[in-house]
Amino acid sequence: MKTESVLEKVLAAGHLAVTSECGPPRGAVPEKIREKADILRGYVDAINVTDNQTAVVRMSSFAACLIIKQMGLEPILQMVTRDRNRLAMQSDIIGAYSHGINTMLCLSGDHPCFGDHPMAANVYDLDSIQFIQMVRKMRDEGKFQGGDDILNPPKMFIGAAANPFADPFELRVPRLAKKVKAGADFIQTQCVYNVEKFEKWMEGVRERGLHEKISILAGVTPMKSVGMARYMKNKVPGMDVPDELVKRISGVPKDKQAEEGIKICVETIEHLREVDGVRGFHIMAIEWEQKVPEIVERAGLYPRPKI
Repeated sequence: MKTESVLEKVLAAGHLAVTSECGPPRGAVPEKIREKADILRGYVDAINVTDNQTAVVRMSSFAACLIIKQMGLEPILQMVTRDRNRLAMQSDIIGAYSHGINTMLCLSGDHPCFGDHPMAANVYDLDSIQFIQMVRKMRDEGKFQGGDDILNPPKMFIGAAANPFADPFELRVPRLAKKVKAGADFIQTQCVYNVEKFEKWMEGVRERGLHEKISILAGVTPMKSVGMARYMKNKVPGMDVPDELVKRISGVPKDKQAEEGIKICVETIEHLREVDGVRGFHIMAIEWEQKVPEIVERAGLYPRPKI
């Protein structure tokens, strides 16, 4: 029996969607997940749960999603191809769906060399586009990748990631087009700081009509300090933080920088909601979940629609 994704319903109804993120703990402490998810209750339509983000071991996304589901909230299962082959991935997908988890994000995952187990073997049995194709085939054709029928196929609402700022820029829209063709239903983008470059990417998206085939949620992350801004600018691959933004945060007293970062985040949302093709926002407040309700309210995205 199909249970429709809440995120899918919100987007289908024409509302601007709001999702956020919940990083699982580095231990068997379910109360940490409950604490973070409770902060987001009523302010977002669904909550992403990362899958060993930055290649560092944490509670599994599946387990954390189950805790969130049991709280009456809507989790988004993130799954990376780095750690498991196609058998394990398909097994986890039907396992998650059997517990009512019906929205997922298909990713390739950060290389182990960036994390706490650089000696770990890569799997990467599939790339992210092949992964999307596999989930779509499971959903729409009711088939495992090996060709056999699935009893009660997992009707997943399929998400993928996009980075409008990675090099080479001219390949960003064609890569999105591949994910659309593979079967993705929605996209969550890398954090948007360079609004002008994001708008240029969206122009290319609209030229190919991709905005009519997929729901794009623009990613935003509030800056806590000028130190964080400089780190994101200089140390995080694929991030584009303009000099003027760093200068703006550095121009306010240290005890006011977090507030300035939130103000910039709200301004970014207000600007991007006017961009044709943007269907919502993915707010990644890294270990700062308590600020998400304030951002959602100040950006005029509250209350959330009752679906």
